[in-house]
Amino acid sequence: MTTSTAHTSTKRVKIIYWVTTALLALFTLVGSFFMNTPMAIEGTRHLGLPEWFRWELNIGHIIGGLLLILPVGKRIKEWAYVALGIDYISALIAHLSIDGPVFSSFTPLITMALLIASYICYHKMKDQQLYAARKSGIMQNAS
Repeated sequence: MTTSTAHTSTKRVKIIYWVTTALLALFTLVGSFFMNTPMAIEGTRHLGLPEWFRWELNIGHIIGGLLLILPVGKRIKEWAYVALGIDYISALIAHLSIDGPVFSSFTPLITMALLIASYICYHKMKDQQLYAARKSGIMQNAS
């Protein structure tokens, strides 16, 4: 792989990472401001979930959304991805069990796809940074 190809690949991965991560953060953080709307309250009731669960879920969304965009340790970021992944899978199961296989039941898959794309690009960026650091160290040792 040439230097320009590697640079283009690195840039592409960063762009995909930040676009998908920003969309996820927007969805989770901004969505949390609407937790007391009649639509959110009705949605929680419709799924048969207790009132406290809406609060817990939104607090989790705020924490998860922040951890995705803030520069935190790799392990903490991993747990944010895991927690949001469990959330989206649980949402899919809840909607399918109550509403059946209608279009709106599958909307959690959209956010799950964004989460997976962000996760893959996050690891590609980390691998590219590690490769560049090792290559830089080898070049310095050779001089």
